[in-house]
Amino acid sequence: MSDIENSIPDKAALAEIYANNRANYEEALARAVHDISKLLQRRGIHPTIKSRIKDFESLFAKKIRLLKTAWDEHRDPLPVNDVLAMRIICPFLRDLDEVENALAEHYEIIEIERKGQDRSFREFGYESIHVLVHIPPELQPLCKGLERDVIEIQLRTILQEAWAEVEHELVYKAEFTPFDEPLKRKLAALNATLTLSDIIFQEILDYQKKLNDALKKRREAFYGKIEQASAKVFGIEEELSSTIPRPVRLKKTSGKAIPEARSNQDRWASLDIDTLLLSALDAHNASDFDAAISIYTEILSRKPEATIAAVVYKHRGMAFFAQSDYPDALSDFTSCIMLDPECYKAFYYRGVVKSIQGELQQAIDDFNKALEIHPYHFFSRYRRALCWWQLGDYVQAHADCEIALRIKPENKLAQELQKKIGEHLARDEI
Repeated sequence: MSDIENSIPDKAALAEIYANNRANYEEALARAVHDISKLLQRRGIHPTIKSRIKDFESLFAKKIRLLKTAWDEHRDPLPVNDVLAMRIICPFLRDLDEVENALAEHYEIIEIERKGQDRSFREFGYESIHVLVHIPPELQPLCKGLERDVIEIQLRTILQEAWAEVEHELVYKAEFTPFDEPLKRKLAALNATLTLSDIIFQEILDYQKKLNDALKKRREAFYGKIEQASAKVFGIEEELSSTIPRPVRLKKTSGKAIPEARSNQDRWASLDIDTLLLSALDAHNASDFDAAISIYTEILSRKPEATIAAVVYKHRGMAFFAQSDYPDALSDFTSCIMLDPECYKAFYYRGVVKSIQGELQQAIDDFNKALEIHPYHFFSRYRRALCWWQLGDYVQAHADCEIALRIKPENKLAQELQKKIGEHLARDEI
């Protein structure tokens, strides 16, 4: 018998092995999908995961193709790697890197293939990352009969997945090769559009993340100053020193705007509002409040739409507050409210300023407004309780503080306030 005849597989025998193990394959793959899903969720990644066991007819057909290719190229045949396969579909390009890194840290990677990345922009075809991972030891007893103990994992974005599905219908299922040049150009243009869309989506996400990180730092610093003021009232500054952010202050300059900011007027003219806002937040987070205020003012001078202007007034008010410039802070928070009457934070911030200025009843009015819009806002509830306590209305203060502690039972300031209120109520009962 010739070598080629010896290499021809026995389809019936392979079919029997496959049938005897199919249920175990399904269990092994389901467990692998569950484990990988949990792994990615712990990293904050929530992709769509599809999985499948390759049906026997497809498996056998692929085996024949691999044997034929090996015969033509005078080499040993490659094994079928994708009997157990899953596809991890992510919203953004950077998610693919995160998923790949997670897999590399927790599984033995056998091979990584980046399909489609060598094509020119004139060519069409999907991009996909194919990762072969070694089947974990605990699952190997379920995977008998495989040519290779691997699971194939494909990584794609949503748009790459969409393109692959459409391409499969247009080209492979139809057994069609697009020799027509206009059609080839259309397919190439469509593929380029989807690729560009993936890149733009990632850029938008990166911008949003940077903006949100900057907003978070700025908000924490703002709340930190407020809480420090409260801590002094109760004499517990040291207890809170590890939990309240203390930004490093840069050297301040005299005047309302630093010279560098003035000299940057021409440069600002070429920047869009989004870029200016990020620059302002960066300065704000670095406690360079003069620069931040100058840039916020530049944005407002361009008369942006009301929603944007409201946000900028709120930020600039917070920068003024950080400098203890309470009149200007109060004015900006009021401007924000006029443009966005549903901004509960602006009411809260204005209430804080009024409480610091000793206008306790007006502060309570603002906290009332904030809580009408957002009844679960801890800080408005807590600050209103503090105002009632300072006014000597311990019953109202106790009610507000009790609700505040339902929301944040770990908050030391609210705990201390509740303790002080309880002492007063106990004395009144005596």
